[in-house]
Amino acid sequence: MAVWDDLVGQSRVEEQLAAAARDADALVTAHAAGEPAPEASKMTHAWLFTGPPGSGRATAARAFAAALQCVSPDRALGGAPGCGFCDGCHTTLVGTHADVEIVRTDLLSIGVKETRDLVRRAQLSPAGGRWQVIVLEDADRLTEGAGNVLLKAVEEPAPRTVWLLCAPSLEDVLPTIRSRCRHLTLSTPPVEAVADVLVRRDGIEPELAQAAARATQGHIDRARRLATDERARARRSVVLKLPLRVDDIGGCLKAAQELVDAAAEDAKQAAEEIDVKETEELKAALGAAQGGRMPRGTAGAMKELEERQKRRRTRTQRDSLDLALTDLTGFYRDVLALQLRSRTALANTDVRDALERIARDTTPERTLRRIEAVLACRKALDRNVAPLLAVEAMTMALRG
Repeated sequence: MAVWDDLVGQSRVEEQLAAAARDADALVTAHAAGEPAPEASKMTHAWLFTGPPGSGRATAARAFAAALQCVSPDRALGGAPGCGFCDGCHTTLVGTHADVEIVRTDLLSIGVKETRDLVRRAQLSPAGGRWQVIVLEDADRLTEGAGNVLLKAVEEPAPRTVWLLCAPSLEDVLPTIRSRCRHLTLSTPPVEAVADVLVRRDGIEPELAQAAARATQGHIDRARRLATDERARARRSVVLKLPLRVDDIGGCLKAAQELVDAAAEDAKQAAEEIDVKETEELKAALGAAQGGRMPRGTAGAMKELEERQKRRRTRTQRDSLDLALTDLTGFYRDVLALQLRSRTALANTDVRDALERIARDTTPERTLRRIEAVLACRKALDRNVAPLLAVEAMTMALRG
């Protein structure tokens, strides 16, 4: 299985990355043999992967990182790097390669301190691999100060270091950084391709796989979760009933509260196990006896961990809310398709009765205003507006 097999519906991007990996392999081979580097090369030191959620930005970056570290003997016989089986490919894909740093954050932002640590690592020569690769999956979460720190490293890269940055769009990255990267745009995979992956690789029943892929409109990770997690399907069902519950002010406020409470409960469940494990590990590292008191001078470290866990719960709650709002946007998009008699396939066929009812009782103009209200709520959450206030404002705007 080649490293590119996990890329779904991205043939153009795959071709570009495969060509760059071949040129990167030629550069390293020529350097090892003391020969001059090839003049024309599709390889460069910094890449920026952009595309909508679910398009596979991080998957593409990881696959490219694996191809850069490929040590398959077939390369000497004309084989392309990225076999997927050699030690370089395997350890990169599972996240244990010594020369591949994969950075993702479960917090709201990536700060200056973390970025400086990455820049210091980027200056090192590869320990055993062919390249030093830094995969930054959440480049859009860099603070302005962190972005400026990263800029210096991208401007003056080490000879065998490659930066792979991932972000939803070009506008999410500082102009000075994106101008120094080679840009690749990924598109949303076709629903049929996502369903095929779920059936072939996850063993999901074809009918369920097709329904999940259609409901998430090609978002691979969400489709997999929807197809395998009963709780995720139950939460989506509750969200899709919201448009029928906002007929009066009381219903609006109650629906908003339930939506926020559900997101908070999701964050709590996701954090409980991780928080306890992290706390126990830190206590052990600081020398606390089993069930005993903490040594003196360790209160600051414990407080820092608690603050980080709090920020992580905040992001998890907002991610859960954003997922619900995405489903709500898809609902009204289907309503608009029915009102305009569009041939576009509906995403939420399981609630077609509700779609037809709202489409019949309102106008396309009203539906557009409702979609705008949902998008405005997502923007408000991005700007750190209190979740309950933002959702209440949205549900009031959704009133019939």
